[in-house]
Amino acid sequence: MGSEAPPPPPPKWASTPCIMGIDEAGRGPVLGPMVYGCLYCARSYQKTLSTLSFADSKTLKEEKREELFESLKTDESIGWDVDVIDPRELSAKMLKKNKINLNEISHNSAIGLIQKALNLGVLLTEVYLDTVGDPEKYRVKLSERFPNIKFVVAKKADSLYPVVSGASIVAKVTRDRALRNWVLEETAEGLHKNFGSGYPGDPQTKSWLEDHKHSIFGFPSLVRFSWGTCTAYSKDLVEVLWESDANDEDGNGRSSKRQKKLTSVGFTTLKTKSEDIESSGKGRCKFFQARKLELLPHF
Repeated sequence: MGSEAPPPPPPKWASTPCIMGIDEAGRGPVLGPMVYGCLYCARSYQKTLSTLSFADSKTLKEEKREELFESLKTDESIGWDVDVIDPRELSAKMLKKNKINLNEISHNSAIGLIQKALNLGVLLTEVYLDTVGDPEKYRVKLSERFPNIKFVVAKKADSLYPVVSGASIVAKVTRDRALRNWVLEETAEGLHKNFGSGYPGDPQTKSWLEDHKHSIFGFPSLVRFSWGTCTAYSKDLVEVLWESDANDEDGNGRSSKRQKKLTSVGFTTLKTKSEDIESSGKGRCKFFQARKLELLPHF
């Protein structure tokens, strides 16, 4: 196999001092991805940037956001990028043994966008961000990672700095499009995408969650099942009981019950001697023994 094609060379202005803005969309909803977006340009383009009608994306109508996004995409004096974090990834990180909270996920996403721009050859000298957590602690964290960049971390940065306003539009439009084009992977009957805003307090979102929960499989992959909002819907789910090893072993650490073979419940297979030994549980790891799992070469 051939190697991947190298990334395109950065525009000429990228070798001059540049500024970047970073903002997110979809931090609070229980549905869909969280998107981090960035916008960057030469510092000399800053005044022009302030004339492009960028504003906090939450204050703009959808049609205006789409218009501005299409406009900035064709502006050769502007660069942009996004990091789309899947709802399953969010929940998996927040529920894993060594949990990663939402603030840390957000920080890592912003750091990734900065590093990606630097890898492309963009000479970043200033980066403006909407705060996640304590502004000063966040600024110090970023400064230690990128000591040659000046960081400005502020609340409501998307309404204070046009470069962050632009990043806000990039993130918001990307998330809105992701939701509109989302294909539900699940095949149950009655699935639909009339889920409202996706925010926990939205009655339409609540109704959608109620209608789309499954007693065994939980929620569709669109749902951030780690959100506290989902807890209220879990009362009707089937309880899963995990057997402890102590219940399945005798005092010598051996399985106290011989594993039932599939042949005893009507399945017939042609087994080699080695397969029969494996099915008996001899020489197999504790995981398979404890759960009475049997190799089935023919089904």
